[in-house]
Amino acid sequence: MRRILAGLVVLTACTSAPGTAASVVPGATSRLEPNAVLEHVTDGDTIDVRVDGVDERVRLIGIDTPETKKPNTPVQCFGPEATAFTTSLLPVGTALHLERDIEDRDVYGRLLAYAYRSDDGMFVNLEIARRGFARVLTIAPNTAHEDEFVAATQAAAAENIGLWAECTG
Repeated sequence: MRRILAGLVVLTACTSAPGTAASVVPGATSRLEPNAVLEHVTDGDTIDVRVDGVDERVRLIGIDTPETKKPNTPVQCFGPEATAFTTSLLPVGTALHLERDIEDRDVYGRLLAYAYRSDDGMFVNLEIARRGFARVLTIAPNTAHEDEFVAATQAAAAENIGLWAECTG
């Protein structure tokens, strides 16, 4: 019952309609209404937040950073750097605006979301991809920003930045 209640609170807090997340250009100066606060960066594509008094683990939709904490998996090339970059974007206490897509949670129970810094509207998922710290990970039906992620990672690869410069194979 507690898990169901927590899920309802989160769904209410992440108020955008499925598939309607607005694209915000990295570095934009528009402020977004916060609905979560960053508590901890777990790795490059997973964060812990507090939403209406409920702790949630959030998997950032559309991107995949190299592993640093996956059980029985060695730390992957550029994983620590991706985690450090996400941490630099999201210090503890950062106000966030989370938006969902079609599916609310993954098979591990993590909330699936697009994250925006509330103070400046920066689209965190996209910035991580744009700066070369992630590959595209599209899992239908959560595809609202797929084209943006593809373009960002292609540009990073073409510019040979981030993991595209450091990791071969």
